[in-house]
Amino acid sequence: MSRSTAIAYPLTVYYDATCRLCSAEMGAMKARDAAARLVLVDCSPPDFDAGPAQREALMTAIHVVDAAGRVQVGVPAIRACREAVGLPNGGALLDLPLVAPLADRAYAALARNRQRLPGWLVTLLAGPAAKASRTCADGQCRL
Repeated sequence: MSRSTAIAYPLTVYYDATCRLCSAEMGAMKARDAAARLVLVDCSPPDFDAGPAQREALMTAIHVVDAAGRVQVGVPAIRACREAVGLPNGGALLDLPLVAPLADRAYAALARNRQRLPGWLVTLLAGPAAKASRTCADGQCRL
């Protein structure tokens, strides 16, 4: 989906709920999702077969499908989720010719190694997300 194409909500987000970092990030996104634009789907069960791609691909990178059936993977999928909940999506920076391929590679490396990340690093990376998911559980913020 190009940046000029309007996103059709809701977005169905396929993510690995067994990953602490992924769960913290998606929990924080869902907590901010006042307009109910995100539908989170855990693709980690071994028998999962309901996504836009094979389970192996879904477990390799976050996938988002908008209401019009358009699929985004990796950094563009994260950007779409952030936009859906009103967070800055880093689009201008991530679209720079030298930055975009680096962001894609960095995301791929992080996604590939996400299960091996030590707890302190997950807390550091998902600090704001982890805090938001603890303080805004079930759509009720307790700040």
